Amino acid sequence: MIRLLLVDDQSLVCQGLQAVLDREADLQVVGSAENGEVAIAQVAALQPDVVLMDIRMPIMTGIEATRWIVQQFPTTKVLVLSTFDDDSDIALAMRAGAKGYLLKDMSAPELIEAIRFVHRGYCQMAPGLMERLIANIPDTDSDQQNFSEAVKQLPSREQDVLRLIGQGCTNREIATQLNLAEGTVKTYVTHLLNRLALRNRSQIAIYANSISTSTTWKEPPPRFND
Repeated sequence: MIRLLLVDDQSLVCQGLQAVLDREADLQVVGSAENGEVAIAQVAALQPDVVLMDIRMPIMTGIEATRWIVQQFPTTKVLVLSTFDDDSDIALAMRAGAKGYLLKDMSAPELIEAIRFVHRGYCQMAPGLMERLIANIPDTDSDQQNFSEAVKQLPSREQDVLRLIGQGCTNREIATQLNLAEGTVKTYVTHLLNRLALRNRSQIAIYANSISTSTTWKEPPPRFND
């Protein structure tokens, strides 16, 4: 029996998924969560085999939750199920330790088979996403070294924006954390693209995670009420 935890901020999505998945003799939905914080607490309490994880949720994103779940509960596998096929989301989710990235427009039989494969230890990606992910990966160690050196020359505020992009934050979230206007954050992102000679925001996120200062998760884990 494969025990499943459903994580999505839309309760109707969780209800629909449960109705489909519970029909399978080898699948059992043991719980649901509406954001990343609740998901971590549920994983600790329920010990599911596979977590179906949404990405863009309030309070704590699916990327942040995936990182914690993979680190703290290594036997639990995370499979992203998202509406969005943004390259940055895909790269960040896979770097956080997800075993796959699927889109919500897939068929129920395809999702069921993907869950079974992930439970066995295989990676599952929606068609075309793996090729896009590979295309954005830094080509050589030299590229990463050049990027690291360029980052050191950035003004401190741009380094802050870079770090938060690497953590999967949106412009609005960055503006809130740094007490800036959202338009100012957009300007900083444009500066980063120009200074670092990158094509798009997805590459910023991928390269930001390729340097050691961005790959260490330093914040303490979230606290939960008893």
